[in-house]
Amino acid sequence: MATYLEHMAFKVNDLDWCVRFFQEVFDMPIRLSLGQAPHRKIWLHAGIQLNEDLEYKNEEGRCDHFALMVSDYDEVLKKCLGYGCKALPTGENWIQMPNGMIIELKRGDQKALDTIISQKPWVD
Repeated sequence: MATYLEHMAFKVNDLDWCVRFFQEVFDMPIRLSLGQAPHRKIWLHAGIQLNEDLEYKNEEGRCDHFALMVSDYDEVLKKCLGYGCKALPTGENWIQMPNGMIIELKRGDQKALDTIISQKPWVD
Protein backbone atom coordinates (compact mmCIF):
# COMPACT_ATOMS: atom_id res chain seq x y z
CA MET A 1 0.00 0.00 0.00
CA ALA A 2 1.21 3.54 -0.76
CA THR A 3 -0.15 6.62 0.91
CA TYR A 4 0.52 10.29 0.28
CA LEU A 5 -1.09 13.51 1.39
CA GLU A 6 -3.32 14.60 -1.51
CA HIS A 7 -3.91 18.02 0.02
CA MET A 8 -4.36 19.90 3.26
CA ALA A 9 -6.81 22.82 3.30
CA PHE A 10 -6.34 26.05 5.23
CA LYS A 11 -8.63 29.02 5.73
CA VAL A 12 -6.77 32.24 4.99
CA ASN A 13 -7.91 35.86 5.08
CA ASP A 14 -5.26 37.09 2.61
CA LEU A 15 -5.30 34.57 -0.23
CA ASP A 16 -3.17 36.58 -2.65
CA TRP A 17 -0.35 37.01 -0.11
CA CYS A 18 -0.40 33.28 0.70
CA VAL A 19 -0.32 32.26 -2.96
CA ARG A 20 2.57 34.63 -3.65
CA PHE A 21 4.43 33.32 -0.56
CA PHE A 22 4.16 29.65 -1.59
CA GLN A 23 4.99 30.41 -5.23
CA GLU A 24 8.02 32.60 -4.53
CA VAL A 25 9.45 30.76 -1.52
CA PHE A 26 8.64 27.12 -2.35
CA ASP A 27 8.15 27.26 -6.15
CA MET A 28 4.61 25.83 -5.87
CA PRO A 29 2.53 26.75 -8.93
CA ILE A 30 -1.25 26.84 -8.84
CA ARG A 31 -2.73 23.47 -9.79
CA LEU A 32 -6.41 24.44 -9.68
CA SER A 33 -8.39 27.58 -8.91
CA LEU A 34 -12.15 27.70 -8.27
CA GLY A 35 -14.60 30.40 -7.33
CA GLN A 36 -14.56 34.16 -7.27
CA ALA A 37 -13.39 36.60 -4.60
CA PRO A 38 -14.14 36.62 -1.75
CA HIS A 39 -14.76 32.86 -1.86
CA ARG A 40 -11.84 31.55 -3.93
CA LYS A 41 -10.20 28.16 -3.43
CA ILE A 42 -6.73 27.50 -4.77
CA TRP A 43 -4.84 24.20 -4.87
CA LEU A 44 -1.06 24.40 -5.13
CA HIS A 45 1.36 21.68 -6.13
CA ALA A 46 2.58 19.69 -3.11
CA GLY A 47 -0.87 19.27 -1.57
CA ILE A 48 -1.78 22.66 -0.14
CA GLN A 49 -5.27 24.08 -0.59
CA LEU A 50 -6.00 27.68 0.39
CA ASN A 51 -9.63 28.67 1.03
CA GLU A 52 -10.36 32.39 1.08
CA ASP A 53 -12.33 33.57 4.11
CA LEU A 54 -12.09 37.31 4.77
CA GLU A 55 -13.71 36.90 8.19
CA TYR A 56 -11.22 34.27 9.38
CA LYS A 57 -9.37 35.46 12.49
CA ASN A 58 -6.71 32.73 12.77
CA GLU A 59 -8.40 31.13 15.74
CA GLU A 60 -7.16 27.89 17.28
CA GLY A 61 -8.49 24.65 15.91
CA ARG A 62 -6.76 24.32 12.58
CA CYS A 63 -3.98 21.79 12.02
CA ASP A 64 -0.85 21.84 14.16
CA HIS A 65 1.61 22.16 11.26
CA PHE A 66 2.55 20.80 7.86
CA ALA A 67 5.98 19.70 6.68
CA LEU A 68 7.57 20.74 3.39
CA MET A 69 10.66 18.98 2.08
CA VAL A 70 12.95 21.33 0.18
CA SER A 71 16.22 20.82 -1.66
CA ASP A 72 17.63 24.30 -0.94
CA TYR A 73 16.95 24.54 2.78
CA ASP A 74 19.13 27.58 3.52
CA GLU A 75 17.69 29.66 0.67
CA VAL A 76 14.10 28.72 1.57
CA LEU A 77 14.68 29.62 5.22
CA LYS A 78 16.09 33.00 4.17
CA LYS A 79 13.08 33.66 1.92
CA CYS A 80 10.65 32.70 4.70
CA LEU A 81 12.28 35.15 7.10
CA GLY A 82 12.15 37.81 4.37
CA TYR A 83 8.37 37.32 4.22
CA GLY A 84 8.05 38.09 7.93
CA CYS A 85 7.97 34.50 9.12
CA LYS A 86 9.68 33.69 12.39
CA ALA A 87 11.62 30.67 13.57
CA LEU A 88 10.02 28.99 16.57
CA PRO A 89 11.82 27.96 19.78
CA THR A 90 11.54 24.28 18.74
CA GLY A 91 14.21 24.91 16.09
CA GLU A 92 14.96 27.10 13.08
CA ASN A 93 13.31 24.55 10.79
CA TRP A 94 9.97 25.33 12.46
CA ILE A 95 8.60 28.47 10.81
CA GLN A 96 5.48 30.42 11.70
CA MET A 97 3.95 32.51 8.93
CA PRO A 98 2.52 35.94 9.88
CA ASN A 99 -1.01 34.47 9.59
CA GLY A 100 -0.19 31.78 12.19
CA MET A 101 0.32 28.79 9.87
CA ILE A 102 3.28 26.64 10.99
CA ILE A 103 5.63 24.94 8.52
CA GLU A 104 8.22 22.33 9.39
CA LEU A 105 11.08 22.60 6.86
CA LYS A 106 12.78 19.30 6.02
CA ARG A 107 15.92 18.86 3.93
CA GLY A 108 15.38 16.82 0.78
CA ASP A 109 17.34 15.49 -2.18
CA GLN A 110 16.85 17.54 -5.39
CA LYS A 111 16.73 14.52 -7.72
CA ALA A 112 14.23 12.66 -5.55
CA LEU A 113 11.99 15.72 -5.22
CA ASP A 114 12.11 16.36 -9.00
CA THR A 115 11.04 12.74 -9.60
CA ILE A 116 8.12 12.98 -7.16
CA ILE A 117 6.90 16.30 -8.59
CA SER A 118 7.21 15.08 -12.19
CA GLN A 119 4.87 12.14 -11.51
CA LYS A 120 1.76 14.38 -11.18
CA PRO A 121 -0.44 11.76 -9.47
CA TRP A 122 -3.61 13.84 -9.87
CA VAL A 123 -5.98 13.64 -12.81
CA ASP A 124 -6.52 17.01 -14.53
